[in-house]
Amino acid sequence: MPIESHPSGSEREDPELPERWSAKRKTESVLRLLRGEPLEQVSRDMQVPAHQVEEWQRRFLEGGQRGLRGRRDPEERELTLAKAKIGELTMRLELAEGLIEKRGFADEWKRRKG
Repeated sequence: MPIESHPSGSEREDPELPERWSAKRKTESVLRLLRGEPLEQVSRDMQVPAHQVEEWQRRFLEGGQRGLRGRRDPEERELTLAKAKIGELTMRLELAEGLIEKRGFADEWKRRKG
C-alpha cells in the first residue's frame, strides 16, 4: 500500500481512508471558530473539509448544552442513585465482615458464604 505523508507529521497507509482526529484536535478547531476565526481559514489550516469542521462545531455545542441542563435525564438520575446504593451496601458488607472477623466468627462466616 502506498504511504502518504501528512502535514501533521503522521503517515497514512491509504489516502482514500478518512483520517481520525482526536477530540483534542477537534476541540481546538471548534474553539478557533468560536473565537471568530473564519471557517475557511480553520478548514484550510486543519486540512479538513469545511462541512466537517461545521459538524464538529455543531456536536460540540450540542454537548455543551446537555452539560448545562439543570435536570438530568430520569435514567441518568436513576443510575446515579443505584450506584450510590451499591456503594453504601458494599461499605456495610465490608464493615459487617470486619466485625464478624473481629468477634471470631470468620471461619463459620466463610463456610456459609462460600
